[in-house]
Amino acid sequence: MTDLPQTPTGGFFAGRILSKGDGPASIANVANIVTVARILLAPLFIWMLLADDGEYGVVRYLAAALFVFAIVTDTVDGRLARGRNLITDLGIILDPIADKILIGGALVALSILGELPWWITVAILVREFGITIFRFAVISTVVIPASRGGKLKTVVQAVAIALFLLAPWTFLGPWAGWVSWIVMGAAIALTLYTGVEYLWQAWRHRHTAAPRS
Repeated sequence: MTDLPQTPTGGFFAGRILSKGDGPASIANVANIVTVARILLAPLFIWMLLADDGEYGVVRYLAAALFVFAIVTDTVDGRLARGRNLITDLGIILDPIADKILIGGALVALSILGELPWWITVAILVREFGITIFRFAVISTVVIPASRGGKLKTVVQAVAIALFLLAPWTFLGPWAGWVSWIVMGAAIALTLYTGVEYLWQAWRHRHTAAPRS
């Protein structure tokens, strides 16, 4: 079993906040702060998207820009955590939750606006939250690292959602709409494939690690 990095005791700000080192990292380190900021930006983004009400006005494009900015912070906090050895238990828990809230909120909002079929939103959310819950349920017995396919899935999801938010077909023509749907189709395929792949990897690891009688 892989041991998770331990969060220091002795106060919320105990440990390293920004500096590199081998000592314990603070719960309030800069990587975790960026992750929390991404969570806090999600409600504002969703409100702005719904406030536009499908009019493709200034608020809509500001919401799209905010989504792209928030998604980019996922790369920022990851590099900070790994590059400065600021990985904590809290960060491991919050990082995937932040992504799910942002992406899930965007999908739900687009479905509410009638721009994305509900079955797509439900299929992606069931996979995302289902696998996340499963990972935390079995983390004490088996730890499956994120695969390349999983990372690619997140990128394609983000690109697909960004395209739907920007609605390029409104100013580039119908072909841009087809491109957006093709990317969304790839996101759905990768989402379902990586979900099955993760369950298979978890099953294989558990059976490989099981003691033989």
